Amino acid sequence: MKNIKQNLVYNIAYQLLIILTPLVTTPYISRTLGPENIGTYSYYYSIVFYFGMFILLGLNNYGNRNIAYKKNNKSKMSKEFLTIYTLQIILFILMSLLYILFIVYFAENKLMASLQFIYLISVGLDINWFYFGLEEFKLTVTRNMFIKILSVILILIFVNNESDIYIYTIIMLGSTLLSQIILFYFLKKYIVWEPFTIKDVLKHIKPNLVLFIPVIMISIYNLTGKIMLGILSTLTEVGIYESSSKLTAIPLALITAIGTVMLPRASAMVSSGRINESRVYLNISLFLAITASSALSFGIISVVEIITKIFFGPGFEKTIQVIPILIISSIFISWGNVVRTQYLIPEKRDNIYLKSVFLGAVFNVSVNLFLVQKFNSVGVAIGALVAEIIVATYQTVAIRKDVNLYKSLLISVPMILNGIVMMIIVRSINLNLNIIYLLIIKIIVGTTFFGLIFLLYFSFLKKKKLV
Repeated sequence: MKNIKQNLVYNIAYQLLIILTPLVTTPYISRTLGPENIGTYSYYYSIVFYFGMFILLGLNNYGNRNIAYKKNNKSKMSKEFLTIYTLQIILFILMSLLYILFIVYFAENKLMASLQFIYLISVGLDINWFYFGLEEFKLTVTRNMFIKILSVILILIFVNNESDIYIYTIIMLGSTLLSQIILFYFLKKYIVWEPFTIKDVLKHIKPNLVLFIPVIMISIYNLTGKIMLGILSTLTEVGIYESSSKLTAIPLALITAIGTVMLPRASAMVSSGRINESRVYLNISLFLAITASSALSFGIISVVEIITKIFFGPGFEKTIQVIPILIISSIFISWGNVVRTQYLIPEKRDNIYLKSVFLGAVFNVSVNLFLVQKFNSVGVAIGALVAEIIVATYQTVAIRKDVNLYKSLLISVPMILNGIVMMIIVRSINLNLNIIYLLIIKIIVGTTFFGLIFLLYFSFLKKKKLV
C-alpha cells in the first residue's frame, strides 16, 4: 500500500505539472501562433502519431503487464524486455520507411512533416512500459517533470511570432525525444543480457496485436476527428478542436495517474492469486476517478467563458461550445480507464476491451461523417462524447456477471450530482469585477463547496464501510 501511495504521489505531481503547463503556454501559444498554425502542427502530428502507433502496437499495456508478471525473476524479465524491444525496433524501421514515403509523395507541408519524424524516433526509443511494469515511477516522473519545465522555458524564449511554428515543433518533439534517451542510461541497473532467438521475438506479435486493435480503435475517435476536420473543414477548425482538447485533458490527467500506477499492481495481484484484494482497489479507484473527473469537468464548464477569454484570445471563441461537450466525456473515460487498467488487462479479458473500443470507433466515425461538415469542431466533439459513452457502457455490462460494479456506480452518482450543483452555483456568481478576480472567486467558491460535500459524504461512506 505504501508503494502505491508513493507512486500515486509521483504521478499526481507530474499530472499536476501537465495541468499547470497549459496555464502558462496556452495563452501565449494561442496568441503567438494563431489557430491556423496550431491546426497545421496538430494535423501533421495526428498523421505521424498513426505511424508511431504501429511501432508500439499494444506495448504500453502488453509490455507493462508482462514485466509486472516477471519482475521477481531478473533473468526472465531481462529476456522478456530484450525480445519485446527487438520487436519494437523492427517495427520502427518499417514505419520509418513508410513515413518517408508519405513525406515525399503526399505531404503538402514537407518541412512540417519532416520535422515530425523526430516524434517517430522518440517512439522507437520509448521504453516507459518497462519502468511502469517495474513500478519505478519516481525515475520516469522526475525525468518527465524536468523535461516539461525545460520545454516551457524554451517555448517562452524562442517562440515569438507566427513564423516560429517550426521552432515550436522542434521544441515540442525534441523534448519528447530527450526524455526517452535519458531512460536508457538507467537500464543497465535492471537488465542483464540473455540470449534469444527470432522465435522468442515473434511470439509477442499475436498478443500484442490483440491489445493493439483497441489502441488504434481509440485513436480513431481521438485523432481521426482532427484529420477529418483538416480534410472536410479548415485547419482553423482543427486549431479550435486542438485548443479545446488541451483544457479538457485536465480531468484526465489525474485519472491517468491512477491507471498508470494501478495496472502493474493489479497485474501482480492477479498473477499471485490475490483476486479479492484487486477487487477492493478496483472499487475504490472507480469512486475516486468519478469524484475527481466530476469536480474538474463541471468546474471547468462553470468558468468556460472566462477561461476562453484569458487563455485563447481572439479567434478561439468557438471553444466555448466545444469544451463543455468534450469535457463531459472525461467522466466516462475515467470510468472506462479504471475498468480497463485494473480488471480487463490484468485479467487478460482483452476481447471485452477490443469489442468496446471497436463499437466506440464505429459510432465515433459514423457521428463524425454525419456532423463534421455541418457543425465542424462541435460535431467532432459530439462524436468523441458518444464514443466514450459506448465504451464505458459496454465494458460495464460485459463484466457484470464477474464483477459487481453496481455498488461503485451507486456511491459515485452523488459526486456527479455534487459537480452539477457546484457548476450551477459558480455560474450564478456575476460580479462586476476584473476578469481575473472573478475567476479566482469562482474557483474558491466551487472548490470549497465541492470539497466540503465530498468530505461529509466520504465520512458517511467510511462510517458505513462502503469504501
